[in-house]
Amino acid sequence: MIAPQAIALILGLGGNVSSLSELDGAVSRGLSKQSVTRLVSRAATDVKAARALRDQVVPLATWKRTKGKLSVAASERAERMARVLAYAEYVWDDTDQARAWMNRPHGELQGQTPLEAAKTELGARRVEDVLDKLFYGLPV
Repeated sequence: MIAPQAIALILGLGGNVSSLSELDGAVSRGLSKQSVTRLVSRAATDVKAARALRDQVVPLATWKRTKGKLSVAASERAERMARVLAYAEYVWDDTDQARAWMNRPHGELQGQTPLEAAKTELGARRVEDVLDKLFYGLPV
C-alpha cells in the first residue's frame, strides 16, 4: 500500500496528512480546486491532456461553479487518481517515467491508459494490479 503522505504530496496537502485516517478526513471534508490542479499538472503530459484529466475528475461546469471545496465524490476521484499516480511513481522511482507510463495505453487495461482506467475504483484496482506485477517482476 502506498504511503498516505505520498498521495497527500501530489494533492498538495503537505504535512497536514500523516495517516490514512487523516487523508480520509481531508477527502471527506472536500479537497480544494488547487489539489486537482496540482494532480493534473503532475500527471498530464501537455495542456490538452491536463484539461481532459481535470474534466474527468471534476466536470467543467462544476469546476466553473465551485468556489470553495469540491464535493466528496470529486475529492474521492482526485484521491484515487493521486493514489494510482503515487504508486506508479513508487514503482518507476521516477516522476517522468511514471507520468509517461500513466499516459500510455496498456494491453492489460484493454488498451486504455492507466489514467483512463482509473476513472472508476475497479479500474484503479486493475491499474494497481498491473503496477504490482511490474514492481514484483511478474509477467504483464
